[in-house]
Amino acid sequence: MDLVGATDVDPDRAEAFVAQYGGQAVPGTDALIGLGLDALYICVPPFAHGGPESAAVNAGVAAFVEKPLAADAGTAETVAGLLAAGGVTTRVGLHWRCAEPVRRAYDLLKGRRVRLVGGWWLDKVPPVPWWGDRHLSGGPLVEQAVHVLDLMRLLVGEVSEVHAVSAGPAGSDTDAATAALLRFAGGAVGTIATTCVLSGKHRAGVEIVADGLVVGVGEDWLEVGDGVTSRRSSYDPSVARAAADRAFVDAVRNPASPADHTCAPTLPDHTEALNSHRLACALARSAQTGAPEHLR
Repeated sequence: MDLVGATDVDPDRAEAFVAQYGGQAVPGTDALIGLGLDALYICVPPFAHGGPESAAVNAGVAAFVEKPLAADAGTAETVAGLLAAGGVTTRVGLHWRCAEPVRRAYDLLKGRRVRLVGGWWLDKVPPVPWWGDRHLSGGPLVEQAVHVLDLMRLLVGEVSEVHAVSAGPAGSDTDAATAALLRFAGGAVGTIATTCVLSGKHRAGVEIVADGLVVGVGEDWLEVGDGVTSRRSSYDPSVARAAADRAFVDAVRNPASPADHTCAPTLPDHTEALNSHRLACALARSAQTGAPEHLR
């Protein structure tokens, strides 16, 4: 598969991209699709979703959609309807699912009853101007911690209820910190915490307590223990990102083989990723209102 073109709202960035990776810089999504694409990477900020996906559907082009699916729940639901009606192949950039430590954690937890789950994303404010506006980014739970929430769903199961609180804004109106309780449909209970007041990423991942086993996992690390001893291993995160690209390319080449989310970790399609987005948005709403949210 060849890279044939790129576009950006800043033409200089598109020119710099193709100068490094090849292809042709063009002025907009329609011009890009006009190059005769088999697949489109939609790598846009949260607030910019909708138009590119619609263009992909109209052209019958497979789409890799960067997470989060949108800055809000409504846009993501609308896009999901368009993609489903159009029948195009999709994958979403929740690439942690393709990471080796996640695959190992999945195997270790298979068949075990999970009791307790803890997740965190302790980081800085990303250096992009739109991130501090909740209406543009969705806030930390939607834009950053969705990776952690997706991992919780993959390894533990669906969440039925959440109740979050916020420590107030950092910068404009983005939560400086959030903490939440989660109830899983399978009976486990959990927490998740986020902050964006640090100078860099301190920690991001999930710790899961099952009967006789503790598994901590993130994009590039795995820790396994039993309460007495533990072993921690590190991994190259670029391997997971390359595996995600490969999964998308394989899906484009074999569209008759849908993503199977029931047997092993794999890059999710838009329908599956939407469940993680719904969870993130429910938490974000709860953090703003202080009221619990129930998920269907």
